[in-house]
Amino acid sequence: MRFEQLEQFVALGVLRHFRQAAEKTQISTSALTRSIQTLEDEIGYELVTRSTRSVKLTKEGELFLEYAKQTLDNLEETKKRLFESLNGCTNEKLVIGYTNKASTVVPVSCGQFLAQYPHVKIEMQLQEQSELVRKLQLGEIDISVCSQAMNSIGSDIHLPDQLIIFVAKNHPLAHKSDISKRDFADYPMYSCFSQSKQVQAMLNDAIESFDKTSSIKVGSIEQVMNGLKKSNHIAIASIEHTNIVSSDPDLLLLKTNKGIAHEQLVIQTNQQINENSHVSHLLDLIEKTALSSQS
Repeated sequence: MRFEQLEQFVALGVLRHFRQAAEKTQISTSALTRSIQTLEDEIGYELVTRSTRSVKLTKEGELFLEYAKQTLDNLEETKKRLFESLNGCTNEKLVIGYTNKASTVVPVSCGQFLAQYPHVKIEMQLQEQSELVRKLQLGEIDISVCSQAMNSIGSDIHLPDQLIIFVAKNHPLAHKSDISKRDFADYPMYSCFSQSKQVQAMLNDAIESFDKTSSIKVGSIEQVMNGLKKSNHIAIASIEHTNIVSSDPDLLLLKTNKGIAHEQLVIQTNQQINENSHVSHLLDLIEKTALSSQS
């Protein structure tokens, strides 16, 4: 017995007409007749009383019709649950916070996402950037999307406003007017750990862009400052340490070139991301939409 046979029998039981049932199930009338006969042979009961004008179900046929309907309903529910399970969509809700500058990106991305994952509920919240940071840390939103200014130390070094780079005053880069990424290649790097997940993510991205991930040394601001004075390292940290760094006579902040500032979309999440998960797909859609809007 195949599910197609059940679908054909249900169509015949509902329409009570061979030709109409055949059209509904997209087979020929003769093929439908053979399918019903095969089904009766497998069941061991006569299901249909045939006449020239109409189709009537036997008592056994009426009982089997209810069974067939229930079986097909169960099949559809099973297929739905399998889809939801494989895509991680079971009764799930995602809350996305975004700033006004990202308002041309997030709604479009969410619309595209819902067309493919209709079982996921999306709640969008327009917030100030400081509120997004707080809500993401507290788990009140799942994804944060904001646009941040990026500044450049040199023609090919870009940093968010929230980060600073500094060196010892006697460092070879201390008074260089135009610093490129290649200049950083010759010097080891220190990084000061941040309590903010958002800032820490920016630090990690910057360290990766400088190709320092495998050699970076991480410490407190005091450890980093002391280390710089005894070495030729460069250091990267959160802007919150600007005052303590600039007040130290032995250290120097590398100045940023505000004249070539530009905006960059920053997307963050506190969700676990698998490569093929629906969350990963949504993040990809947001990134692609942002790139297309800039072109």
